[in-house]
Amino acid sequence: MLEAEAPRVAMRFVVEGPPVGALWRRAMLRAALAPLVVLAPLVAMAPTADHRFNIYWHGALFRDHPLRIVPHTLDSMPSYLRMGNFRPLGRMVEKTLDLIAYVLGDVLGVPGNIAFRLVSFVAAALLGVVAMLLAESVVARGRMFRRPPSTLAAVVPFAVAGGLVAAGRASPVILFAGLYLTSAALVLAVPAMLCRIHPQRPIRLWWILPLIVAGAALASFNEVAYLALPLATVALLARGRWVLELTGRKFWFAAPMRVLGLLWLGFLPVFLAVRGIINHYCSIRDCYTGSDVSAGPEVFAALPSRALGWFPPLMWPDATAGGGHRPWLAGVVLVAAGLALGLLAFSAIRDLGRLSVVDRPAGAVLLLVAGTAVLLGATMGALNGEIQRVAAKGDWGMGWRDSAVTMPAGAVLLAALGHLIRPGRRVLIAGLILLFAASATVSATANKRFRDAVMASPAARLDNRLAEAVADFDPTPEGQARRCALRAEFFTMFADAPFSQYRFDQSFDVAAEQRAGVPFCPHPTSTPGGK
Repeated sequence: MLEAEAPRVAMRFVVEGPPVGALWRRAMLRAALAPLVVLAPLVAMAPTADHRFNIYWHGALFRDHPLRIVPHTLDSMPSYLRMGNFRPLGRMVEKTLDLIAYVLGDVLGVPGNIAFRLVSFVAAALLGVVAMLLAESVVARGRMFRRPPSTLAAVVPFAVAGGLVAAGRASPVILFAGLYLTSAALVLAVPAMLCRIHPQRPIRLWWILPLIVAGAALASFNEVAYLALPLATVALLARGRWVLELTGRKFWFAAPMRVLGLLWLGFLPVFLAVRGIINHYCSIRDCYTGSDVSAGPEVFAALPSRALGWFPPLMWPDATAGGGHRPWLAGVVLVAAGLALGLLAFSAIRDLGRLSVVDRPAGAVLLLVAGTAVLLGATMGALNGEIQRVAAKGDWGMGWRDSAVTMPAGAVLLAALGHLIRPGRRVLIAGLILLFAASATVSATANKRFRDAVMASPAARLDNRLAEAVADFDPTPEGQARRCALRAEFFTMFADAPFSQYRFDQSFDVAAEQRAGVPFCPHPTSTPGGK
């Protein structure tokens, strides 16, 4: 008897895409790497302004006793208040970053200027990741990491990277880069975290005091951190109403709103008290111009330039104004950055088919949140007298500390605007990725031109030679002679700046004592002599 023929079963092979976790890991990796590509040309640029000294002063002072950062900062707080600013936590972070750069130079055997830039690059990578997470936090409904990231995660990293332009010596990409890029990451992280609190989550009693303290900490960080809670307020109101579609008591008494209220409860008393003290001191004496408030009609004149100054094409002229002696190297950077960003863009475009679609209400809310961040940062910049004078001269692309917030916020704004044109249109999203990657490539080239222009100055070359002298410290008489020659060159170059001469001896002597137990160069005791 013949056996019956086995029934035929149709076989269907399903090719699955990468799991959700892999999509998130790739998105975060792109968000961290894209800024590094753009900033890489600045890695060996000389430190500027106070960081010519602070790397060695803070690094050596706290190298063996890191916890001394706290009392050292608190002891100096009254004098800083009299000068017009209140940044105890921000100064602690600044000193910690200088210490990390100093120790990193020891570990890697590289000069402090390179270690300092590497620390700022990490801060930029953190900012890129946080900007992407803010966009995802606003548009996501439900648990964010349980679903694939949205197409915003493929676009935002390249838009953020394109905004990291060295638009002048006051740009946060150059001056106090680690501190202000970290501060901007904090500003964006606060609304991102609050948006992820489930509306019906209960508020535990033991949360109350830590949240109030956290609000007070935001008021004690620096001026940039002041923007976190106003931005979070707009984000929670807009997201709750138009993304989560909450109304009535469910809207006003949702858990995120109650947490936000506790943060404000800690923030406002410290902020108001400190601003009252500062206004008193600044009314009877001149204050530090970098943090002084100059309210008047000039604010409205400067506001448009600060509100648009984050746009990369406006910043490129400020970065390339000095030109470069070897323009062919800028071409090499253009090609290398284009290849690196092209690979990242290809990875993002390949993932588009697996990413979530952003609908119009969520995209519109993100546009509102990003626009609010730009406006808040621009207003903070426009309130400064120095920035008002710059704006009056017609310079719309100069970077300042407010740019640390407006650059990533503007990038998120552009990404949200692109998503509102045709939601879910994969070809359009791919075009945005390529456009922003091309913009980031130009920004990397502009940064190279800026670095070349800065390093053409004798002062910058001297600063780099000083960094090498500290990194490769030679305790022999020959080494001392070389260091004394560097000191003599510095004192000749800055003969009319007694405070810089004092800072030189203060900082490099501490570093030399920490490394070898000898002064950088034997000299008579000096005094500040004015600033």
